[in-house]
Amino acid sequence: MKDEISLNRWRLVLGKYSKNHLDFSGGNLQYADMDMLLEFLYEREYGEDRGVRKDRSGSLDPSCLTVPEWITKIKEIFPKNTVEVLEKHALEKYNLKELLTDKSVLEKLEPNEELLKSILQMKHLMKGDVLETAKKIVKSTAEEIAKKMEQDIKVSIYGKLDKNRYGGIKSSRNIDFKRTIKQNLKNYNKEMNTLVVDNVYFNKRVRSHNTWNIIIAVDESGSMLDSVIHSAIMAGIFSKLPMLKTNLVIFDTEVVDLTGYIDDVVQTLMSVQLGGGTNIGKALNYCQGLMDNPHRTIVILVTDLYEGAGYANMYSRTKDIIESGAKLMVLTALNMNAEPVYDKGAAEKMVALGANVAAITPGGLAKWIAEIIS
Repeated sequence: MKDEISLNRWRLVLGKYSKNHLDFSGGNLQYADMDMLLEFLYEREYGEDRGVRKDRSGSLDPSCLTVPEWITKIKEIFPKNTVEVLEKHALEKYNLKELLTDKSVLEKLEPNEELLKSILQMKHLMKGDVLETAKKIVKSTAEEIAKKMEQDIKVSIYGKLDKNRYGGIKSSRNIDFKRTIKQNLKNYNKEMNTLVVDNVYFNKRVRSHNTWNIIIAVDESGSMLDSVIHSAIMAGIFSKLPMLKTNLVIFDTEVVDLTGYIDDVVQTLMSVQLGGGTNIGKALNYCQGLMDNPHRTIVILVTDLYEGAGYANMYSRTKDIIESGAKLMVLTALNMNAEPVYDKGAAEKMVALGANVAAITPGGLAKWIAEIIS
């Protein structure tokens, strides 16, 4: 049985052109269905016209699948993580635009971050019902990402644990383990070798109510797409915190202020125009104009630092912001993996001018901000 499964898997790997030498065994029709679905996508490796080999003069192949049928069937047969890989390859490797321009197809796709990125890259192809369906996917996916980020951000921003004060929110995050153990030592059961806990003690969190201005400026060049998504979602979370006044701007060669839409992540993300040139100096100049109280302002510049308008102006604006008393954080990447590609020479110069430069996760950024405002 094990050998049979291995042979069938090898047959899937080798594809249908190996069937004269190695066909599916055991009468398992599921493998044949898998083969058909994989061929629908990966036969494109053989060239155009859905990958049909040019030396073939005829075919007894079954009727061709449509994209909606393909989407439906892969969800029935493959596990979720495999479905996501197949959808990603269809969009990114084989450019199956029908996945994002057909409402019935779009409704069947699994909402996830990769699909969100594809929608943002191809939204110019969408109209009417297709666009509305896409917006629903953007909303649900962004909300899912926000759930993962929000708790850590709020815990960091609301303040550090105050080890000298007790009786705080009864959450596992706030348990004072040292005091809880000490106060319950009298209940230690020697026979069971167990500490019986009557009372659990919690730390309080110190809240900062002094308003700080957070200005987030995001480079919308194509290479920054992951960071654009996380920056927009993070800005929305920040805007709900009473101790922060948050501005959000995006830029290429022009600057667009999205602060008015900061609590509408769909509007924010669908406003992004990926690609084009980059004028970081112009964006920093705009941010400087938003600073009412520089000593209580943090400017977060999200960019790969590849400046298209001349580095001298970017360095000059950086120096102005830092000398005003504001904090400047340059994020070469802001996502869950924090994997940057950036101009290292420019980064070194920015550090020399007094900026903080890092690739960081949203949680890491929240902790950095908390250190400053606490």
